[in-house]
Amino acid sequence: MAMTTHHARHPREAIGANYSLDAMRAAQAQTWRALEAIAAAITPGMRESEAIALGEDILAHHGMELDWHPLVIRFGPNTLKIFSEKNDGDLVLGEDDIFFIDMGPVFLGHEGDAGATFVTGHDAEMAACAKAAKTLFERVRKIWHDGDVGGIALYEAAAHEAEKLGWELNLEIKGHRVSDYPHRALPPGGQLGTLDDVPGAGLWVLEIQIRHPTRPFGAFYEDLLD
Repeated sequence: MAMTTHHARHPREAIGANYSLDAMRAAQAQTWRALEAIAAAITPGMRESEAIALGEDILAHHGMELDWHPLVIRFGPNTLKIFSEKNDGDLVLGEDDIFFIDMGPVFLGHEGDAGATFVTGHDAEMAACAKAAKTLFERVRKIWHDGDVGGIALYEAAAHEAEKLGWELNLEIKGHRVSDYPHRALPPGGQLGTLDDVPGAGLWVLEIQIRHPTRPFGAFYEDLLD
């Protein structure tokens, strides 16, 4: 696969010797295929721990080389938690419930990272929340595509757009760097939401996490800015 030259405009966008934008895109596409397979296999009555074990098997089947961050699956009230927090208990997925998947596998020596929210049953507010997380992501990504907008401004826009949609944005998570593995061996990238500069394509993950204003659940969506 041909290497893609990238001239980092900021030290926080440093890349490794093996970085290829084509490989990054291919790794992200494979990440999404695996995520969709995991989501399809999660059913009501399953515990979070069972879903994670199943998800790890599916990732291995899809050719994951290793995971640069562990597979996270959260049900119901645990969808309010951010990545660094542990699940409360080992919840069972209900017939009318909500869950999200957050995964960071390595494919082709590059770091995939994707997250999305799904629902079971017919709870209209849960379905609306899951849809809103993706809608909000797409609105913010369009802002990035349409002009020279830095990472800080992107998350200011995300908070504003979330409010317009009737949801609360969790600003404890603000996106992060990805690269050829391991990006942590490079100079620290920090959070996207603290980057003054315009984020480069294929280097930053935009994370969106929202919560229902009164009920105990939320939704999560993340993908590569590209």
